[in-house]
Amino acid sequence: MHFVTGGSYNGKAKWVREQYQVTDETIWLSAYQDHDLPENMDHHSKRIILEGIERWIKQDSQQFNAADIRASWNLRIEGFLNWEKENEDRHLIIIGNDLSKGIVPIEASDRTWRDACGWVYQDLAERADRVELIWYGINQQLK
Repeated sequence: MHFVTGGSYNGKAKWVREQYQVTDETIWLSAYQDHDLPENMDHHSKRIILEGIERWIKQDSQQFNAADIRASWNLRIEGFLNWEKENEDRHLIIIGNDLSKGIVPIEASDRTWRDACGWVYQDLAERADRVELIWYGINQQLK
């Protein structure tokens, strides 16, 4: 699993496309295009890119507290890792905007979202084989 993060409009998707030479066989699911987060990826056999996970986390923050969101995402992460382990051709790339910069939101629901993203991103970074930070189109491999 490869986790790619960085600021909005800093070139994350472009960097992933270039790094992985995305083809028609690549499944690219984007929260920005209202794709659903897959609950079961077993029918996918190759590379999957999940773009905009902060939006899927925001959907969760409308119903759950940050600790529950973190717990449910940890189950998802475990499922992602198991999916990859089942076939050596499988690879998951997760792209998420960094929300940690700037002013702390006034609205409680926005703070819950921001907190949940921070926790989920920490868990992704810990479990991922590789972590990339993209700022202004330039990558820095953190792990």
